[in-house]
Amino acid sequence: MNTKKIITFTFLSVVIVLIAGFSACDRVSQIVQPTTHQMAEPSEEISIGVVLPLTGRLADSSGRPVQQGFELALDEINEAQPDGTKFKLIVKDDQGTVEGAVEAFNALIQEGVSIILGPVTSTQTEMVFPIAQENQVVAISPTSAARDLSAIGDYVFRVALTTDVLTPSGIEATQPKLGYQKAATIYDETDLFSTDGDAAVREVLTTKGIEVVATETFQGGDTDFSEQLTKIKALNPDVIFVSSLPPEKPGILKQAHQLGITATFVVRTLTAADVQAAGAAAAEGAMTFVGWGSVVDTPGNQAFIESYNTKFGVKPHNFSARAYATLHILAEAVANAQSTDPASIRDALANIKDLDTIFGPFSFNTDGDAIYDAKVLIVKDGELVRFE
Repeated sequence: MNTKKIITFTFLSVVIVLIAGFSACDRVSQIVQPTTHQMAEPSEEISIGVVLPLTGRLADSSGRPVQQGFELALDEINEAQPDGTKFKLIVKDDQGTVEGAVEAFNALIQEGVSIILGPVTSTQTEMVFPIAQENQVVAISPTSAARDLSAIGDYVFRVALTTDVLTPSGIEATQPKLGYQKAATIYDETDLFSTDGDAAVREVLTTKGIEVVATETFQGGDTDFSEQLTKIKALNPDVIFVSSLPPEKPGILKQAHQLGITATFVVRTLTAADVQAAGAAAAEGAMTFVGWGSVVDTPGNQAFIESYNTKFGVKPHNFSARAYATLHILAEAVANAQSTDPASIRDALANIKDLDTIFGPFSFNTDGDAIYDAKVLIVKDGELVRFE
């Protein structure tokens, strides 16, 4: 094993209590009198880097919800150990770009940070995970979901369900009930999550003998999708799969409604905010394959929603939930590692099995990707509810 990169602390034996559930009163994990010399002195802070888009086109749809999810989890974790070591977040703005994410990762590593949460997109993650691996820094992306990105090394992890997990299960759950036989797809050709998501959809549809009558593309930042949607409408598909980052989803739904398209839309990680932005009429009947939903009865989920709403005055959505869960999962790993050494935390993350989370029982697979139950939601009367 490579030489470990170690966070430097003043060494004393301490008691650290980290919350591993997902509300302040949930299950708490304790580290009692560690014999290792790698624990922080009481009242010291474990610095955790955070890389997300605070500015740029992803700031409102992704950056702010992710930051708020981290902040709520941070409050709960630190309040659970009033006299012990606390987490401190060092936040860097990546502006929603690959260059910004690379710069932020390198800056945090140069500052001595050995745990980094982020980035948001798969396109960014593909570029920065190798930097974390090379420097033996633990990196956890709460939201990136393109295939194979965590397989590059043992220091990198992801909390979102990947496209090769979520897409087959979603189609398996919906196709028999909806009976769709003709499908169209539309995706952002500039974004890795979107290109991989579209490829995964078409692969699964092909294996099921479902005809893909059209595949249309656009570029992130576009606002006019009428040409692509008009072509799709002419082919009269039963279902239309959308693979996109958040900013473009409402516009696609709204313009499809204006064109009179009646096919069912399936939009990966459609959120309540997307539904509101598209309008209830345009979003009605749209479906999404996700790992979390506000209507899901999983451990601590309703307490999380209530706490989030109280703190920020708005209900959380999928990105908030994944960030919130990510920091709690990290806290569980630090508690189990009884160490702030990144190699020990890496091993503790890899060994997490069936941890109770707001997703349900959570584990990491051998590649460092998440394992938990996928969910299918549908918009009814302007609200995302369970698809039955």
